Amino acid sequence: MRFVVVAHRCTDTNEALAAAAEALGVPAAVLPPRDALCLLEPGDVALGRLDVREGLDGIESGSVELERMVTAGVEVLNRPSTLVAAHDKLLTARALRLAGVPHPHSWLIAEGMPAPAPELPLVLKPRFGSWGRDVVLCRTAADLASALERASFRGWFREHGALAQELVPPLGWDLRVVVAGGRVVGAARRVAALGEWRTNVSLGGRSEPVAPPPLARTLALAAAASIRGDLVGVDLLPTGAGYVVAELNGAVDFRPSYALDVEDVYVEVVAELLRVARNRRATALVPA
Repeated sequence: MRFVVVAHRCTDTNEALAAAAEALGVPAAVLPPRDALCLLEPGDVALGRLDVREGLDGIESGSVELERMVTAGVEVLNRPSTLVAAHDKLLTARALRLAGVPHPHSWLIAEGMPAPAPELPLVLKPRFGSWGRDVVLCRTAADLASALERASFRGWFREHGALAQELVPPLGWDLRVVVAGGRVVGAARRVAALGEWRTNVSLGGRSEPVAPPPLARTLALAAAASIRGDLVGVDLLPTGAGYVVAELNGAVDFRPSYALDVEDVYVEVVAELLRVARNRRATALVPA
């Protein structure tokens, strides 16, 4: 059996996951979708880690190759439907709503569509977004009009529109919880940089170790299950009553400090993923 991280980018997380599989005695690599399709055989495991494109106008290519791997008998974790539901924030909102998971009220704003009347204040963001880029806090109608005017020049807006999302009053921090194989395996508290309301590390924020409380764990597990995610990052915003799920990430990056009561969070993640893959394969082999 081989374990391949299917991704276009050799990020620290992708390489650490492959190294963890090797440490567990499983040959592993990080490969782009076409190379993975050529290499993998029935019984091998592919972890889909396609990310949002740099232009924020959709998901990286590779969904077709992942589907062909499924057809060929490869055990694909984070299948294309999961990646789309995680990266497309409109689909994320629908999946969480259907699952009864608390999530900010969201509206789609797009050219040629009837303009909704979203409640202010709100957050305007790309429908496919990451790294906190082009995410704008709009407190007034003038703020929203200005943000939409700037967005109109962006390719991602012309392609998919923007998501207007109810503002959860920012407290300067949030929780990122990593769920693998239906278990919480890692977490961090992300703290916004001075003068910044967004907590993204790419915008100067910092992450610190944390043990997520039971409610945060329960919400993260329910959020991951709502999109059938095998390895998903769940971002939780604190509120006076607990937490709400802000976003899901199908190609979540995480650091060694995310470990919860284990020495190596990457080994823990891969061990859970291999367990899931073996169980699914065993179930599929049982005669009907």
